[in-house]
Amino acid sequence: MKIALMDSGIGLLAAAAAVRRLRPDADLVLSSDPDNMPWGRAPEGVKAHALAVARAAAAHRPDALIVACNTASVHALELLRAELEPGLPVIGTVPAIKPAAAAGGSVAIWATPATTGSPYQRGLIREFAGSAAVAEVPCPGLADAVQHADEDAIEKAIAAAAALTPPDVRAIVLGCTHYELVAERIREAVGGPGRRPVALHGSAGAVAAQALRRIGAEPAPSAEPSSSIAVILSGRVSALPQAALAYAEGRGLAAVGSVH
Repeated sequence: MKIALMDSGIGLLAAAAAVRRLRPDADLVLSSDPDNMPWGRAPEGVKAHALAVARAAAAHRPDALIVACNTASVHALELLRAELEPGLPVIGTVPAIKPAAAAGGSVAIWATPATTGSPYQRGLIREFAGSAAVAEVPCPGLADAVQHADEDAIEKAIAAAAALTPPDVRAIVLGCTHYELVAERIREAVGGPGRRPVALHGSAGAVAAQALRRIGAEPAPSAEPSSSIAVILSGRVSALPQAALAYAEGRGLAAVGSVH
């Protein structure tokens, strides 16, 4: 079994780690585009970059392709499916608004400034939030800080977003895959003294499970681990970026992977 994942940058690590938890025997293809990050400047640019990254992944003949990027899923998912399906199932990423709202109480969605307040996100809120009160929280600079493992910038961006998050929220939706790599730091920032515990809702586990469903595979967490990881950076076969090793998900993949 071979599962490919694509993203603008290292946000795909969270979903890759989730795939490995469900199917340690899966070979992985990690295709990203650090040369052109961030992608969120204009929809047509996102489509062009996403298509190039998807084609680079598809060349490795995976069984499924996970679009582990919220921005690419918004602007390019239909384009990717039109080109690659039905031969290659393509699984998009959607913010976990529905499960966050289902738990009751108010919800905050942390997302990039381009996504915050967008018609796409507002549509998801109308469709999935039900009666929950939803606060949209822009997180300028956070994805870029995570991409470069810039500790000072991560701390400042998280603190700024936490300050915009209403104190009564019971759940936070991580509306950018990069944010899942610093989930515990986000939890600490919004869960200070006197504040109720906050649940975080990412998308990595759901997209990993959906990828298996699309190819008719069952979870097998005790399977013999595969050591095969192909890394493609802006079309070039490479090693895992050094910044990936700043996160548990990246270190876990590097520890078991034979990168080629």
